Amino acid sequence: MQQASDSHDVKVRITEIFASLQGESTRVGLPTVFVRLTGCPLRCVWCDTEYAFQGGESRSIAPIVEEVLGHGVEHVCVTGGEPLAQKGCLALLAALCDAGLSVSLETSGALDIAAVDPRVSRVMDLKAPGSGEVARNRWDNLAHLNERDEVKIVLADLRDYEWAIQCLAEHQLARRCTVLLSPVQGKLDPAQLAEWIVRDRLPVRFQLQLHKILWNDARGR
Repeated sequence: MQQASDSHDVKVRITEIFASLQGESTRVGLPTVFVRLTGCPLRCVWCDTEYAFQGGESRSIAPIVEEVLGHGVEHVCVTGGEPLAQKGCLALLAALCDAGLSVSLETSGALDIAAVDPRVSRVMDLKAPGSGEVARNRWDNLAHLNERDEVKIVLADLRDYEWAIQCLAEHQLARRCTVLLSPVQGKLDPAQLAEWIVRDRLPVRFQLQLHKILWNDARGR
């Protein structure tokens, strides 16, 4: 594993840094700073918007770590498209850990997550049927998850919810790690999803995403 002391010349392309009280990888309300790396441009079939970010600024790892520490939080999540596709992502994760931060990585699971620094917890997205990308799910990555990790399923409708219930049963997800269910804004009423979860007594966390931008590269917009 490449350590922070060896990464002073490594750079990553970063789109924005934002803070969240409840987002992709917050730990039960723990304030979190997210570092969103530039990812492959993809278009969300749910909301018809680009959700993996283009452009961005190439930045050295040390200033990124310094900026994150300056916000006074204990937890940081690296996210954005498929962060592991960036050559410097593993070095960034190691540097954040070396700085004493609790670190998580949000990944689509399209790439092998076994090589990620063991100090880093993983948040793995499972693509629900409504996304049209369910074929991208890499089920063998589930074997690498543990109680520190999370699986996030974003739901657009009842069909997605029923699929999530099936996944919970078939892969025993709740026994492996924390499971997050999150409604697509404008597609699924959060109150409706919460009602289903309570009715079916699912062993999952319900999640909305609320955040504010701390830094972004306007050229990547």
